[in-house]
Amino acid sequence: MSLKQRFSEKDLERIKAAVREAEGKISGEIVPVFVEKSGYYTIANYRGAMILATFAFALIVIFDRYVPSISVYDPLLIFILVAAAGALGAIITHYILPVKYWLLSQFHRDQSTRKRAENAFLEEEIFNTRHRTGIMIFVSFFEHEVIVMADRGICKVVDQKEWDKIVINLITNIRKDKVADGIIMAIERCTEVLLENGFTRTNDDVNELRDDLRLED
Repeated sequence: MSLKQRFSEKDLERIKAAVREAEGKISGEIVPVFVEKSGYYTIANYRGAMILATFAFALIVIFDRYVPSISVYDPLLIFILVAAAGALGAIITHYILPVKYWLLSQFHRDQSTRKRAENAFLEEEIFNTRHRTGIMIFVSFFEHEVIVMADRGICKVVDQKEWDKIVINLITNIRKDKVADGIIMAIERCTEVLLENGFTRTNDDVNELRDDLRLED
């Protein structure tokens, strides 16, 4: 599923409006970033290839032992069958995302998501605010992971547990297929946290980062 299929035009406008409303109250910038997948995960393709190739070879051995009438004895043919099974396993893993997800460890998913989020923070220049008060709400759908990353001007005041609560609530809404609602609630809660900690908009505040949503397949 592509990001365009996950969001309707109405959903995107609602999220943009929530960002504008939030930034009208706070001295900070909120940037939602959505990606379909944070990594290529070629290791999963290799694992899929190895599993199916091993399964094919095991079948050849079983047939040789118990059904000799249809066994394969030609070494070249055995090689071709095992290699073809391996290629099929790699193709299945590459194109069927639930299989790819199943073949990845939580460590690999976490590592890729964190790295992609950190790159997005830099690429979108969320650090480029006068008082270092940018917040990124990063959602990676394939990994089912959310990261809320605040710049140093906010981190030195707001405890990490506040962002953790927002992450948990957003993941809960995504699992309920309430993606847009969950993101809007996350934006609203970020606003509340900033206001509670004194990040109120002042007369000389300007919009320092563009309000477009960042969607990256």
